[in-house]
Amino acid sequence: MTRTGGPWYTTHMKGTLTERLIRAHLVGGEIGRGGEIALRIDQTLTQDATGTMTYLEFESMGIPRVRTGLSVSYVDHNIIQTDFRNADDHRFLQSAAARFGAVFSPPGNGISHHVHRERFGRPGLTLLGSDSHTTTGGCIGMLAMGAGGLEVAMAMSGEPYRLLTPEVWGIRVTGTLPAWVSGKDLILELLRRFSAKGATGRVLEFFGPGVAALDLPARATIANMSVDMGATACVFPSDRVTRDWLGLNGRRDAWVELAAEDGARYDTVTEIDLGSLVPMVAFPSNPDNVKTAEELADVPVHQVVIGSSTNGDYRDLMIASLAVAGRMRHPEVSFEINPGSRQTLRAVTEMGGLAPLVEAGARIHEAGCLGCIGMGQAPATGTNSLRTFPRNYKGRSGTADDAVYLCSPETAAASALRGRITDPRTLGKCPQVPWPKRFAWRTEWFVQPPSDGSRVEIRRGPNIQPFPTFAALEDDLELEVLLVVGDNISTDRIMPAGNRVLPYRSNIPAISGFVFDQVDPEFPKRAKERGSGMVVGGENYGQGSSREHAAIAPRFLGVRVKLVKGFARIHKANLVNFGIVPLVFADPADWATLHQGDIVRFPGIRRAIIDGAAEIVAVTGGRRIRTRLDASARDRAILAAGGLLNLASHIQPVARASSPT
Repeated sequence: MTRTGGPWYTTHMKGTLTERLIRAHLVGGEIGRGGEIALRIDQTLTQDATGTMTYLEFESMGIPRVRTGLSVSYVDHNIIQTDFRNADDHRFLQSAAARFGAVFSPPGNGISHHVHRERFGRPGLTLLGSDSHTTTGGCIGMLAMGAGGLEVAMAMSGEPYRLLTPEVWGIRVTGTLPAWVSGKDLILELLRRFSAKGATGRVLEFFGPGVAALDLPARATIANMSVDMGATACVFPSDRVTRDWLGLNGRRDAWVELAAEDGARYDTVTEIDLGSLVPMVAFPSNPDNVKTAEELADVPVHQVVIGSSTNGDYRDLMIASLAVAGRMRHPEVSFEINPGSRQTLRAVTEMGGLAPLVEAGARIHEAGCLGCIGMGQAPATGTNSLRTFPRNYKGRSGTADDAVYLCSPETAAASALRGRITDPRTLGKCPQVPWPKRFAWRTEWFVQPPSDGSRVEIRRGPNIQPFPTFAALEDDLELEVLLVVGDNISTDRIMPAGNRVLPYRSNIPAISGFVFDQVDPEFPKRAKERGSGMVVGGENYGQGSSREHAAIAPRFLGVRVKLVKGFARIHKANLVNFGIVPLVFADPADWATLHQGDIVRFPGIRRAIIDGAAEIVAVTGGRRIRTRLDASARDRAILAAGGLLNLASHIQPVARASSPT
């Protein structure tokens, strides 16, 4: 059940937890529907698929040291070292972290979202990460958001993070989860009901008596995949569950109690009875294509992978271990385990969970993203892969004709045994996961920066190229439509991932040769030959990963405008930051009237953007198409300048905000 309430930011209204966190970090703007606000960022994280570009951008600003309370550079995506490129970039990141004052987490430590909440995250703080799944930090009461690498570099310089005031969508939960049902099933149910764009412009805030029945791994999974509903962030209260989990990690002193005030009002409230949930599965090729596991019981599977940023936690691997103990994987199934962190792998080993997985025929992989980003684990041609990952976009796995299904660890384990999608409730009594008294770790796993990094030499391999410069916006544009695409185009479709492409992430000229190559392999060549152009798209354009290469590389090829029915939040911000004008059809029906090869003129576009025009004139074939530009005054200045870095030469740190506690 969903109901609509009044705006949560109304004067004297009782505060949601989201509002409390925002107000404690507000350093600019006024909270109001659609209004731009500026937030002080306490912590940042980067990962290696986006972090190399972030540190190149930070370096270009000429700032000697990061100005956040904590910045951490993780290596978790491109950990397969098939040649020198990934290894060189890892050395670059370690030396850049030392130079600029960031903590370095080397390959093998695990996925940023797991490791950060284990070792560094704190309730009540803001976290900005160059990975869309940074929203995971909301599981411990942080306001954690994903952004493009340039936005993170700006936050590292002391600049606030700017965004439109989000609505707050309250998810009131009651009851407890049934046996064999977990947090993954809850977020898949929300995706089924509300779609991959259902939370765009919103923060999901969980409250109600059922929250206490959701453990930290469940909360982390839900917060992680909230971005796959389009959410800006996802916030859970910091309660006894949070306190006990931080205590298991030896960080009880980091805990503070945080919750919405009594009587808090939300823009919208949805009621969820945890007891009504059943095992769910997302079928190809979007996370919101969801059915029950029971409905898909006849689907054969040939690969089952448990782990990744979504379900690589201790509890996730242990429930899988207990489910398969004493049994053997189906002979047609490749059964694979990706721990979320080194700490998790150690704990599962010490608690006896690793041996049953190995004996059941599982392959144990390094702690890292791996197949989730297409870095290995590509499924065989014409087969089905069942994964506990957050995304299943077409081709993301590394196999062009893939058929990837998403599910919980419980469903994955049951399916690995039987060789078809299996409702885990058919396995009988659900085992109870034992917990250690304390998770073990070593501080030496992390490389701390020196107190003065000014003499540290940044190590650059031959694949690391200087960041390209972009010219200011012209007075008028005349552009050829280079490509027309439909709805739900992900950043993976714009700028593919995987071990074929990601090693070039620090080399924009090289990586630009892969733009849209899964959609139209001739696109890069055509764009280069034309010198400039535009792309036409449908709804939810740019969903998925925060990787800004999906904006930088098209701009490098000459793309100046993207005209679509609707944008995903992070990708739209990335387009602005690199000088690509993000326009929306005033009448979505006009999408069908534009075709590849059409010439579209935008007379006076620069003046219209500077003057704050909501409508931008577009003319093609003697007719006018109405387009809208939804952009703040700051965004318009960035577009006119040709990109954010062109305006970033004089950066001053903002004052530190107060704590919500």
